[in-house]
Formats: sequence, C-alpha cells, structure tokens
Amino acid sequence: MNDDQLLRYSRHILLDEIGIEAQERLLASRMLVVGAGGLGSPAALYLAAAGVGTLMLADDDTVDLTNLQRQILHRQDRIGMAKTESARLTLASLNPDVQFVPLPRLDTDAALDEAVSQADVVLDGSDNFATRHAVNRACVRHGKPLVSGAAIRFDGQLAVFDTRQPTSPCYHCLFPDGENVEEVRCSQMGVFAPLTGIIGTMQASEALKLAGQFGTPSVARLHLLDGRTLHFTEIRVPRDPDCPVCAHRAHQAR
Repeated sequence: MNDDQLLRYSRHILLDEIGIEAQERLLASRMLVVGAGGLGSPAALYLAAAGVGTLMLADDDTVDLTNLQRQILHRQDRIGMAKTESARLTLASLNPDVQFVPLPRLDTDAALDEAVSQADVVLDGSDNFATRHAVNRACVRHGKPLVSGAAIRFDGQLAVFDTRQPTSPCYHCLFPDGENVEEVRCSQMGVFAPLTGIIGTMQASEALKLAGQFGTPSVARLHLLDGRTLHFTEIRVPRDPDCPVCAHRAHQAR
C-alpha cells in the first residue's frame, strides 16, 4: 500500500476490525457485480470507493431516461450509452486505482462461468429470476459467495449465500427454480428510488466483509425491508438437503 492509498483508506485503517491487513485484502480482491442498475449502481460506487482492486460489472443495457431516477452511476448526457461504459466513466472519476472490467455480454453459461470463477465475491442486482438462478448455479459450481439483492415498489430484500459453509443454503433453496413465482419488474410496478440505494449499499457492505474477512457476513439470513416504515424483518433460511443445485456441493468451509 503506497502513501496515497494509506491516506485515501485511512478511515478504514483506523477501524480495529479492518486495519491495514483487511484493507490490503480488499485492494487484492476481485468483485463481480451483475447489473449496473438501481442496485448495482450504489454497490459498485461503494466497492470502488472502498478500494476493491478489480471490479467486474456485467450489463448489456444502455442508459435510458427512466433509469436516472435511481441508477446513480449514470448521467443525463449518457442517455443511449452502454451502461458498462457509463459506469466506467463514473467509477474512474471516483477512484482511478480500481481496475474496471466491463462485461457487456454475459448471456452464456460459459461467459458467466468464466466471470464467476475469477471473482472473490459475486453481487447479484439483476431484475429477473432466470439470471438470478444462473448466477447462483455458477456461484455454487465455483464455491463463490453470493450477495443477492432485490427491490420493487417499497419492498427490498437482501440475502447472503456462501456454500463454502456446509450449513449455508443457496439461492435455489430459498426460491426454487421452476416454481410458479410471479415475475415483477420496476418497469411495470415502479420502485422507490432510495430503496435501491439502501439495498445496494447493504450488498456492498456484505461483499466487503466477505472479501476483507472481517465482521460477520449475514449468511443464511433473509432481510426484508418495508420502505414505507423502514421496518426490517429477518428470517433464518435453512439449507435444503435435497436441493438439486447445492446438495452435492464440492466446496467446504474455509
């Protein structure tokens, strides 16, 4: 860590739980953020500000006027620009030391597998169940912790899955693929702008704890937030021993 980095991250280093050792782990870490939208925007900003060494950001969309209400990576003059390029411009101006890897196409199992295999932690801010389940399967295959977030209307949720731990569920244990689950998107139902910031920032917090190896990541707990009242509900999520995705996991606890 050079002198500039010691100064930039000094408020982290002052924390006994982090210090130089954990900050150096963050500087050496690689994070994959799936989605550069309402959740991925605040998550990526805080990961970059906190000094994550390499930030991979996957999104195949372009910036639209309707995004600007909550997707704080993007700007008015970037409408029509690829979200990954808009994100690169914002994050480079925030912290040029972060290595940014844009992934404008992550639509095949092979591409997803490659990206997940290179990451220390994966943050999922996607807006559909097909992508969430594909990301989960890749994380289980490669033994990577997954920080999952969602926000719709005034309702947010956060969960951390780490199948390196024998008792941890995976996303499929909580939301089985193939069940008759209603697909809702903010383009149809709306979303309260600051709610995406709250959940996305919580995702960044959990990812930093996992990569920096400090604190207690919220594994096997589903946090539900009612944005109308700011009321949190926490639910313990058990592992499904018959889960077709993670029952025969090859990765064990660290």
